[in-house]
Amino acid sequence: MTTLDAALSGQFAIGGDLTVNRLGFGAMRITGKGIWGPPEDLEGAKAVLRRLPELNVDFIDTAESYGPYISEELIGEVLAPYGKGTIVATKSGLTRTGPDEWHQVGRPEFLRQGVMTSLRRLKLDVLDLWQLHRIDGQTDRTAQFEAIAQFKADGLIRHAGLSQVSVADIKEAQKYFPVTTVQNLYNFANRQSEDVLDYCEANGIGFIPWFPLAGGELVSGHADARAIAEKHNASPSQIALAWLLKRSPVMLPIPGTGKVKHLEDNVAAAAITLSDADFATLDRIGRR
Repeated sequence: MTTLDAALSGQFAIGGDLTVNRLGFGAMRITGKGIWGPPEDLEGAKAVLRRLPELNVDFIDTAESYGPYISEELIGEVLAPYGKGTIVATKSGLTRTGPDEWHQVGRPEFLRQGVMTSLRRLKLDVLDLWQLHRIDGQTDRTAQFEAIAQFKADGLIRHAGLSQVSVADIKEAQKYFPVTTVQNLYNFANRQSEDVLDYCEANGIGFIPWFPLAGGELVSGHADARAIAEKHNASPSQIALAWLLKRSPVMLPIPGTGKVKHLEDNVAAAAITLSDADFATLDRIGRR
């Protein structure tokens, strides 16, 4: 029987002092279609959240724009007050005008409103990790970075991160505040942020790959990759997660779902240990 324990994924200390199990949970999917409104199965979504601490999933990633607000509200309702060690990271910087519609807003007053209302919805006095969802190209970048530095100075957030950025973006932001996490699109089949991951690893920055389960179809479609999955008695998506965890010690995958069974399947990937040879084989397949 597979052990379901996110602690088997190893640990990482965000900012040097927030130690979490590396396999976390992305809370985008506990909302409705188009990441809009409440989930179709509300009780199922709540059951997923209640199951997280039982599986030692202690790193939860959300955003005010998920729902909007729905994801944060459910997390606060179900999990607050949070158990020892549970870290809820959230993001601001996007506004919503309907299902699947996302717009960047980086004005300092909007970002501050996001921080203040996230605190209220999550029932927290300070946000352990707050991330800028996108750097807004229509707003002065310095103003955005200075606002984030002020959130830290005011004690509203403990650590700050960025999302969907380049190495140059990280270096620029670091002039204003320590960048402790970066959340970019990255998975077994999509390596466009390889240089960002390498920079994060070299500088002790947590790397949170969004869309981490992508690549499962690539695993199932290649004989050598299927053989590796069969050897580990694992699904293609579990192998894709195991590959991510082995790729870098700063990797913090956050697969999301609104179903308990799918959550358990994802956490089972933490128990898979790929050999160096298996990793290299998969790496070659993914790069093609």
